[in-house]
Amino acid sequence: MKTSNILIENQYNRTRLFEKENLNYLVRVLKRFNTAPKINSINITTSDTEPDVFKIVPEKAIKIGSLFLEKPVLALIYLRYGIEWQLWHKALGKEKSNTLLCDLAALKVTQIFYDLLPKKDKEKLKNLDYFLIDLIKKNEDLNTESLLKYKELQSFHGLNNSNNIFKESWKPILENLAKPTEYLLMAGGDLRLNIDEFELLNKYGCRPFPRPEAFTFASSTATSVSNFAFDKTDKIRSILIQNSLKKGFKNTTIEFSESLKNNLRKIFNINDGCQIIFSPSGTDSALQIAAINQIISDKEITHILVASDETGSGIPAALKGQHFENTTALNYPIKKGDKIEGFRDVDLIKIPLRDENGELKSSFQLDTEVFNAISETNELGRHIVLHAMDQSKLGYQSPSEEMMQKLDTLNNLSIQIIVDGSQLRLDPKDIQNYLNKEYMVTITGSKYFTGPPYSGALIVPENVSKSINSVKNTLPKGLTNYYNHSDWPTSWFCSKDLSDGYNYGSYMRWNAAITEMDRYYKTPVLYRNLGIEMFCNFVEDSIKDSTFLEPLFGNETKINTYNSEEFGLRNIRTIFPFFILKNNNVLPLNDVKKLYTLLNSDISDQFEGSSLEIIRLAAQKCHIGQAVNVKYGNDFQSAVLRISLGARVISESWVNRDISIYFRNIETQMNQITVIMKKIELILSNSELLN
Repeated sequence: MKTSNILIENQYNRTRLFEKENLNYLVRVLKRFNTAPKINSINITTSDTEPDVFKIVPEKAIKIGSLFLEKPVLALIYLRYGIEWQLWHKALGKEKSNTLLCDLAALKVTQIFYDLLPKKDKEKLKNLDYFLIDLIKKNEDLNTESLLKYKELQSFHGLNNSNNIFKESWKPILENLAKPTEYLLMAGGDLRLNIDEFELLNKYGCRPFPRPEAFTFASSTATSVSNFAFDKTDKIRSILIQNSLKKGFKNTTIEFSESLKNNLRKIFNINDGCQIIFSPSGTDSALQIAAINQIISDKEITHILVASDETGSGIPAALKGQHFENTTALNYPIKKGDKIEGFRDVDLIKIPLRDENGELKSSFQLDTEVFNAISETNELGRHIVLHAMDQSKLGYQSPSEEMMQKLDTLNNLSIQIIVDGSQLRLDPKDIQNYLNKEYMVTITGSKYFTGPPYSGALIVPENVSKSINSVKNTLPKGLTNYYNHSDWPTSWFCSKDLSDGYNYGSYMRWNAAITEMDRYYKTPVLYRNLGIEMFCNFVEDSIKDSTFLEPLFGNETKINTYNSEEFGLRNIRTIFPFFILKNNNVLPLNDVKKLYTLLNSDISDQFEGSSLEIIRLAAQKCHIGQAVNVKYGNDFQSAVLRISLGARVISESWVNRDISIYFRNIETQMNQITVIMKKIELILSNSELLN
């Protein structure tokens, strides 16, 4: 006798679905199901006696027939719809008659969820005739009238939409929050966050949902969101929906944005008088800096950009008040390189860390270049914006503290100092120190702390904030296409003309990043620092001992000027760049980029007939820091890849406050470094892969 209404996870019938050739497919679909909201007290049951049933029992269960389960992607779509419907129904509180909102929100979310499926999964739905699939494929703009045509949606839950009136207050809630969390994590940035339709990876080689199958040491560039941070952020979306329906969208959103900023202040022990401006990226922070300096100084402006060869590629354009991509974070089409309306012409002096032969300059040489540039510009009576670096893409700092102190010897100096701390390989005391000196600091949550890519922020010291607020100039008009008024301090006059609206993508990415910061700092400082030393020493030794890698680090005293006797993130190398050698010759630029992509891919299909060990190695996805162009010797254009310490190496090792497990977990991640090295060697020994 067949059973009915069994919890889905309590079944394992040996059907064709569980045969060897289908097993990986089933596992992949189940992993994607993990991105659906997790709602307490909602049971998912299956039915053999009603094989074609799909039924939502409000706030209790979702019943799905066995026929759906024979097609896992089909079941995934229906279950995603059912879970989203339950989430919104629960959020309604006492207003349970508004089931139309639940239908509308669930359908909108499921449409987007379908769009984010890989191409091969969509193909499995191609020839299926199911109401919900057909409705999703139509991809209609959804509104109350269109939904009333589809009575079948009501049949899923059996409740009549007795209240067919669409409340105007629902509109911003649906527009901003009726989206899967993974979609929000890639929204409100720019085209670089878009994912491909095969592996669902963005330009930085990561996903907007967890990718635990990859060995990931890419924090110098970008990292896929962790399961921990994704689940916390997904839970926040549920809370925001609930609060928006109860207290109003605007109040809820402002509270959320302010709570994120307050959490950052708490984590880094920042004075309440300091202002935090969220931005989609570090480049957007540079654009904000350019705008702020324009309104506080009537003088002509010169930006001095230190480490111009190891900062974001769009930063020079942003400092000149130019568009640095072809779309803005608010999704306005623009033309890269064009002047943004309202920006004055400025001068930009670039001071690269390396000379024309690719050789790293000494700390003394860089200090001399920076000081001379400031001194000469000051004599011209211009306002100077000095962009100091702490730390660069390859882990360097400049100029030195001694040079900064020498600036006091210059007369009538009009200067604002910015510290590019975008890697955020800094301790709270470092940030406090900079702010106390009235330096602005740019940070991101997406480098060291491994939050989703594109979570930038500009921290403005209290006195600088007061001087900005005292000026009655407004920001350049063209910034209305870039930022909302809500991103900026509400007390500032200069931002009053910016757009209404909210960048929920930026907020959600920051929520995930702050979640990572919280758990990182919960690891006791002794174990945290020991773990950092252990891991970094191992990576350094592994690269130096390898015959096919050549480190681009070693003589640190040449440029870094920190006090190495005191432990801190600034005082230890955590980014390890290296050239790749084949037959003792360094790989050219394009081959390095190809190798980076192969490392981050399952290439086991290229090794059919090899040993199981080789096939498993080839299949392992290894995500490390993407290529940075660097000359090898005096004239050969190559690039380096980077293995970096990220906060997760520490926080994911600290489990249940168990010290022995902690160090074992650090060693497990060190073993992953060894696997990455072996996969690089495997690719090099099969040179046809690079052709």
